[in-house]
Amino acid sequence: MTGTPRQRARAQAIEDIKRIAREQLAREGGAALSLRAIARELGIVSSAVYRYVPSRDELLTTLIVDAYDSLGEAVEAAERACARDDLRGRWLAIGRAARAWAVERPAEYALVYGSPVPGYQAPPERTGAPGSRVSFLLLALLVEAQREQEERPALGGPLGADLAALRDDLGLAIGDDLLARGFLAFTALFGLISFELFGQYRGSVTDRAAHFEHQLGTLADLLGLRSGKVRKSG
Repeated sequence: MTGTPRQRARAQAIEDIKRIAREQLAREGGAALSLRAIARELGIVSSAVYRYVPSRDELLTTLIVDAYDSLGEAVEAAERACARDDLRGRWLAIGRAARAWAVERPAEYALVYGSPVPGYQAPPERTGAPGSRVSFLLLALLVEAQREQEERPALGGPLGADLAALRDDLGLAIGDDLLARGFLAFTALFGLISFELFGQYRGSVTDRAAHFEHQLGTLADLLGLRSGKVRKSG
């Protein structure tokens, strides 16, 4: 930690507050998050916590941004380790890393992909960019996949309008059909993870890892993602 002793002490206090808050999330969920309870666990008066975190909502926002960034870093590192021409391998790496992160940090996953916290609205200007890191990786994959796939006719109606607006806003060179399949794959990926973490497979799927791996491959097929070229040795 750099900075003056006062700055270091402040940074450490904020980290301690976030650590206790994550423990609260794991025990009781986001709706029960309490600055007073955090103060009690830290052995300080509640007014001292407010010097570092002005409100429960501000603490929730900080935890959400941290969770999104932690997930994004894990997924980006896994995807970055793949050969650039291995589109299928990059998709599989994204999915596996997202699941591994969620299984390791279920409370933080629930905070960003579970039920909304009553009375709290995440500010998009702060959570939008961190929350888009995984989806931007998928969009980059789709741009590369589109170059190898035949573009199908544009979709009409409200869906076509939504896809066109997204494409124009982000400057995407992705046709309607592949972009719609990308939406399906992205929501299916996190649906699979959510079903596993929130206990929806009870009495049906016993080997969750094998099920996830199979479905991840099925989604790669849906997107038409090819594997990298096999390089001959010698």
